[in-house]
Amino acid sequence: MTSSDGFSLNCPLQKSDYPYVLLAHGGGGRLMHRLIEDIFIPAFGSQELELRHDGARIDIGAANIVMTTDSYVVYPLFFPGGDIGSLAVNGTVNDLAMCGARPVALSAAFIIEEGFPVESLIRVAQSMRAAADAAGVRIVTGDTKVVDKGKGHGLFITTAGIGEVKSFRLIAPSSVMPGDVVLINGDVGRHGMAIMAAREGLEFETTIESDCAPLVEPVLKLLNAGIDIHCLRDLTRGGLATTLVEIADAAGVHISIEEKAIPVREEVRGACEILGFDPSYVANEGRFIAFLPARDADRALTILKECATDFAPALIGRVAERVPEGHPGLVTMTSVIGSERIVDMLSGEQLPRIC
Repeated sequence: MTSSDGFSLNCPLQKSDYPYVLLAHGGGGRLMHRLIEDIFIPAFGSQELELRHDGARIDIGAANIVMTTDSYVVYPLFFPGGDIGSLAVNGTVNDLAMCGARPVALSAAFIIEEGFPVESLIRVAQSMRAAADAAGVRIVTGDTKVVDKGKGHGLFITTAGIGEVKSFRLIAPSSVMPGDVVLINGDVGRHGMAIMAAREGLEFETTIESDCAPLVEPVLKLLNAGIDIHCLRDLTRGGLATTLVEIADAAGVHISIEEKAIPVREEVRGACEILGFDPSYVANEGRFIAFLPARDADRALTILKECATDFAPALIGRVAERVPEGHPGLVTMTSVIGSERIVDMLSGEQLPRIC
C-alpha cells in the first residue's frame, strides 16, 4: 500500500487494524514494536533507523553527532521524584547517552491546553532548567502551541537533543555478541509504580519515588575508563524485559538472565504483588543496561557503584549464543527456584502515559 505522503509501505497491517492500534493509547510493547517495524521504518527507510536504537549517529564532515527526539505525555504531571519537565530533559539526554554521546543542546516544544495554570507552567520550566543544569546540557530553542480546553490533557512536551559522540565503536544492538555480560545500574520498577500510586491515589507504607535521573555521568565514566561497551539501552516503556527482547531480536542472539540477580526494592516488589505487575515489565527513567565483554565486568561494576546514589548495580545475565539466521532473538530467565522460562515482549500496556 502507499501512504498519503507517497511512501511505499510493505506493511502487513491492514486498514481494519488501525482503529485498534490508535485506541491502544500508550504503546511500548508488542503493539508499538509492530507500528515501528511495519510502518515507520519502511516509510522513512533511513539506514539510521535500521539500527533500531535510541538515537541516530550522524557524521557531518569531521563532526560526529547523535540526534534524538521524544514526546512526553505523562499523567499526572507531578509525581513523587519528578514531574513532566524533569522527565522530558532526562529522557532525552539519556537517549543520547545510550548512543555513547555527551549531550550538548536540547530543544523543547510545549503543547499547552487552554486554561492550564501559569504557576504550574513556571514550575515545569524551572524543573527543566534544574534537570538540564544537572545533566550539563543547554535548552537552546523551542516552540509553544495552545490547544482548546479539553483537547490537551494539561501539557505535552516534546524534546529533541544533539550530542557529541564519545565512542569510536558503534554502541548499538547490532554490536552485541555471544559472551557479553549484561549489567544494570540499579533497581527496577520504581518509576512506573510511583506514577501508578500518584495517579490512583494509592498509599503504601513507604512512598515510592520515581528513579528519574540523568545517566550521562555513569556512561561517560565507563567510556573514559576504556570499557568496551557494545550496547546501552535505558529501560523505559516495557521495562527491563521488553528491552531485552528488543535487543535480542535486533542482535539475533539468545540472552540468559537470572531473576534473583535483578535488583528490586521491597516496597516496589510488594506494590507489584498487590497490583498484579511483574517488576521486570514496569517502566524506569533512571536505569539502563550495558552489554560488554566479561573481562570488563568487574571494572564496569566498580564505576557504576561509584555513580550509584540510591541502589547498587548488578550483573544480571549473559549473551549465550547467536540464534539461527531467520529466527527471532531469544531471552530466557532462570527463576529463583531454578526453572527456566522464555521472556516475551510486553503484549499490552500495563501503565499508559508513564512518560
